[in-house]
Amino acid sequence: MASENGELTGAGYIKHHLTNLTYGQYPDGTWGMAHSAADAKSMGFTAIHVDSMLWSIGLGLLFLLIFRSFANSFKKENPSRAQVAVESIFQFAQDSKNSSFTPHAKNDYIAPIALTVFVWVLFMNIMDIVPIDWLPELFVLMGVEYMKVVPTTDPNITLGMALSVFIMIVYYSIKVKGPGGFFKELAFQPFGPKMLPFNLLLETVALLAKPLSLGLRLFGNLYAAELIFILIAMTFSAGIGVGLLGGFAQMGWAIFHILVIPLQAYIFMMLTIVYLSQAHEHH
Repeated sequence: MASENGELTGAGYIKHHLTNLTYGQYPDGTWGMAHSAADAKSMGFTAIHVDSMLWSIGLGLLFLLIFRSFANSFKKENPSRAQVAVESIFQFAQDSKNSSFTPHAKNDYIAPIALTVFVWVLFMNIMDIVPIDWLPELFVLMGVEYMKVVPTTDPNITLGMALSVFIMIVYYSIKVKGPGGFFKELAFQPFGPKMLPFNLLLETVALLAKPLSLGLRLFGNLYAAELIFILIAMTFSAGIGVGLLGGFAQMGWAIFHILVIPLQAYIFMMLTIVYLSQAHEHH
């Protein structure tokens, strides 16, 4: 929202930074890019957040290219520091799998899944360190009105990843235990066969809570952090001296946020391993 003289208000500034670049179908049946948050809302389930999709896919491809290049240029003798760093991430994912995944179940895909989840979420979270106005303003100069560059501040992305984990949970539960064994776990626990309806309700809720908690936890932490960056930028935007103070304030919050960024990626990875481990266990 703008004031009477055309200047962007505080509420408008916040709303602008929290609005995704959206494409979808308007109520009149036409398709196109949304020009406001109200337009995006009117598109309903046909809307797609173009910026979130492009940044998440782009960062995923960047992750694959970087790790693929190190795999192709692997050196046993005199490895570079970058190669050592990549190897340490590989080992970190493997150690996380060994410490949390049920030892009697053999599944060679768990460590690669853990590695992919950790690095991909880490790359998306790191975008929150980029100063809040840099990339959006650059895209405004190119004629793109809205641009959110942190995919994990979009619940569609975090819940989409959580849904993928949920599909793997159900898949491995049925594969390891069989359809009957999976149904028995849902229907006969924790109170035995006589309480089947209550057990089924309770266990179904617990099962569905896994992807919801996984996706909403990541979204909530990153969205809150982004909102704080926006508020700092808005509060200290007037005047050179105040602007410098705002720069220091953003720098201080960014330093603290550097601890949150890998922590949230680690939590997402560990919960993924734990949930897949539970899918391999017979209760």
